[in-house]
Amino acid sequence: MLTLIGKFRWTIIGLFVGAMVINYLSRSVLGVAAPVILAEQKISSVEYGWITGAFQLGVMLQPAAGYFLDSIGLRVGFAICVAAWSVIIMAHGLVNGWFGFAALRGLLGLAEGSAQPAGQKLVAEWFPARERGVAGGIYNIGASFGAVFAPPLVAWAVMVHSWRLAFVVAGGIGLIWAVLWFAHYNSPTRHRRLGQAERDYILNNQEARLAARPEKPSVLALARRRDLWGIALPRLLADPVWGMLSFWMPLYLARVRGFDLGQIALFAWLPFLAADLGCLFGPAVVAFLQRRGIDLVDARRAAFTLGAVLMTGMAFVGLATNPYAAIALLCLGGFAHQTLSVTVITMASDLFARNEVATAAGMAGLAGNLGVLIFSLSLGQMVDRVGYEPFFILLGVLDLVGAAILWTMVRKPR
Repeated sequence: MLTLIGKFRWTIIGLFVGAMVINYLSRSVLGVAAPVILAEQKISSVEYGWITGAFQLGVMLQPAAGYFLDSIGLRVGFAICVAAWSVIIMAHGLVNGWFGFAALRGLLGLAEGSAQPAGQKLVAEWFPARERGVAGGIYNIGASFGAVFAPPLVAWAVMVHSWRLAFVVAGGIGLIWAVLWFAHYNSPTRHRRLGQAERDYILNNQEARLAARPEKPSVLALARRRDLWGIALPRLLADPVWGMLSFWMPLYLARVRGFDLGQIALFAWLPFLAADLGCLFGPAVVAFLQRRGIDLVDARRAAFTLGAVLMTGMAFVGLATNPYAAIALLCLGGFAHQTLSVTVITMASDLFARNEVATAAGMAGLAGNLGVLIFSLSLGQMVDRVGYEPFFILLGVLDLVGAAILWTMVRKPR
């Protein structure tokens, strides 16, 4: 339930939503344009698998991005990261051949990997525990909206000029946002526009056990914590769904369902719109359970489990005879994924201290993107031989295993 004490912190989360929109718009442009780019550049499915894999290798360095943000702070650190990924995405419009794309995707992943650690650090600093789920759900809506905007942007760019224009536009928007962030953001203790009543509310309602510690965060010390593995392994199993929707769904619709670029622009954004609803549904489930006396950690685990059950519908995408039924099942997959993904991502801010939460979120993100890397490389190597159906079935069951891990490995804070 949202408190009425002040509202500036919700303005801050609204500003961060813009970063997530740009982040996922930038990374999704390639997937939407893939049918055109692969045909023009004569790039094979195997080579495209390496291109998407390079991005995941870069994003797997999220612990380094999180450590950078914990060390230098969000205001300067995140402005640098957004400016960097904006320049890199603009450079996509200049390259030819799969190797050039792969090199740029690796650099893009490194810079864009800062987004989730930054979001968790912002939520941890600006929101008490009872509001973090809603705040995390709101900023993750930006991820889905970014993917929603990518299909019409690519279709417009192809009609006006070429697919290269889409990368330039996405990068230019990011540079503008980086300037706005640096000009308007600061921490709750330093922000001049934050009222004293709201500042006191934020600071006085933080858990004492999660207060920033004098020592710098240690990756090795965090890696020894059972809680970290309890949220990292479910992400390893869950995140391949987002990789499928972002990088492979347009190709699937084009090559298996016979969609042209116009139809892709018309339908490929729908699973991400459903994902937006999942961003709000997950926190709503947690709030519903908390009002009935269920502990926060148990409520988050229950919401994740509900999302995992819904995800089983993804197993039937390849079996659907009607292409619109397949789109509907992909929408269910997007909804289910964000229901459980937002839930497990937010748990980093429930379990780790303020000056280590970005590093911990980055380490969990490494696991998630390792899952996407393995999935993308396997899909790229095998899809021309076995088709997409076995991969959809796999995606439908992996999150059930993740739910079991979440229930057994994460301990309730004392």
